[in-house]
Amino acid sequence: MALGNTAQRVLVSLVAIPAIVLVSYFGGGYFLAFVLGIGIIAFIEFAKFAENKNISPQVPLGLLFVAAVILNQYFRLIDYYFLIIAALLLFTLAELFRNKGSAIENLGATLLGVFYVGIFSSSILAIREFYSGEDYLNGGYLIISVLASIWICDSAAFFGGTKFGKHKLFPRVSPKKSWEGALFGLVFAVAAMIAAKLIVLGFLSYKDTIVIGLLVGIIGQTGDLVESLFKRDANVKDSSAIIPGHGGIFDRFDSLLYVSPAVLLYLEFLS
Repeated sequence: MALGNTAQRVLVSLVAIPAIVLVSYFGGGYFLAFVLGIGIIAFIEFAKFAENKNISPQVPLGLLFVAAVILNQYFRLIDYYFLIIAALLLFTLAELFRNKGSAIENLGATLLGVFYVGIFSSSILAIREFYSGEDYLNGGYLIISVLASIWICDSAAFFGGTKFGKHKLFPRVSPKKSWEGALFGLVFAVAAMIAAKLIVLGFLSYKDTIVIGLLVGIIGQTGDLVESLFKRDANVKDSSAIIPGHGGIFDRFDSLLYVSPAVLLYLEFLS
């Protein structure tokens, strides 16, 4: 007998969440493979959005550059500036020989996908490595805490919005989301980070954990709206069906992709 959608979601979560926590904790090649998986699959899903709009992004070359950006973050081979120059040169040159619809739209979709998915994915790696110089496990505790805060924020926003939601947050993009649900998500995101401070994030100050919680609650939920904007424009419900009961990789990690660069910028320049 086929499992219902809710049962699928629960079973997948029971397997996926411990696996994600483990690769985040151990880091290294395991976490690199995890982030590469997010980046590569999310880019393919993003390219499908563009194709639904009769745009032809450069998928093979785009995948190569997404992988290059993530691998470069891990191995620290060259400066990002040179990667960006190489991407612009190669993508524009490749488009010259393609003759597939609008060159401007093709290049715009390709570059947005590469920089949005590639650079944002690489920032997930950077957060994991941020404290590795002091204690490699600290980076694992940090990314696990950010992930837990995102998951708790999503759940609180859903249940809070279902129970108390009256005022629409952004009906043009996501008709079911409410300001009340978003507020619940924000409060619980901050609470989750404070709890993480007490349990595993002793190396961070209360100010840092509260700010990261605020970033998760505000920027993370904004990332979900941005992905909803892409999906609505492409006229699709889910980015794919790769995760039973959950949709696609872009669906599951949209908040993490969007909040990671914000957290990284805070830790690098404002902490």
